[in-house]
Amino acid sequence: MVEKHISSQFDAELNRISTQVLEMGGVVESQLQQVLYALSHLSAETCTQVLEIEDKVNRMEVQIDHDVTSTMSRRQPTARDLRLLVGTARIIINLERAGDEVCTIAKMLKSTLDNGMPRALPTTELRVAGSLASDLLHRSLDAFARMDVKAALAVIKGDEAIDVEHEGLTRKLLTYMMEDPRTISSGLNLLFLARAIERIGDHAANIAEAVIYIAKGADVRHTTEAEREAAIK
Repeated sequence: MVEKHISSQFDAELNRISTQVLEMGGVVESQLQQVLYALSHLSAETCTQVLEIEDKVNRMEVQIDHDVTSTMSRRQPTARDLRLLVGTARIIINLERAGDEVCTIAKMLKSTLDNGMPRALPTTELRVAGSLASDLLHRSLDAFARMDVKAALAVIKGDEAIDVEHEGLTRKLLTYMMEDPRTISSGLNLLFLARAIERIGDHAANIAEAVIYIAKGADVRHTTEAEREAAIK
């Protein structure tokens, strides 16, 4: 993934950092898969297992950030190497925040299960949105591994599908709560849960934007689709 240059030691450092990012991404992906399993099987025990991984994700983020900062201060990188390090810093922040959102889901789901989740509430839609978010996160990390700009653009566009699912689910949950006040407490929890899933999609899109920045030197945050396309040509 990293282009070769004069210093083989520097090249090794950059490759090690990139590998660490992918390892961190794999842990967050595993967390997300576990919490989706918990949602599908209504497993409070799996929620607890998800929460136990939180410290590992945080430690990985701190270590990679330290390595990035150390490399930048010692090597004084230029051009693409500098973009790789800056982009990596953006990516690990978003991975750590995605992990936080997964833990939010685990906590809220466990609380809802402990209090007895009404079976009428639409958890199927939550699982669909969660699967979309999981797929986007995986694709964003794959785009980083291959420095694939087209794949990164597809991730950004795919985030819009999660937004649509979120809006539809929000309307449905509000309808359930208005029709049956007994579902209000659990429904509110699921609303926050749905928002956390939507945010994971946002973080995947942010990772994809960082990939484009590394590969093309273009900052496509807060741009339209047409502006993004123009920026990478």
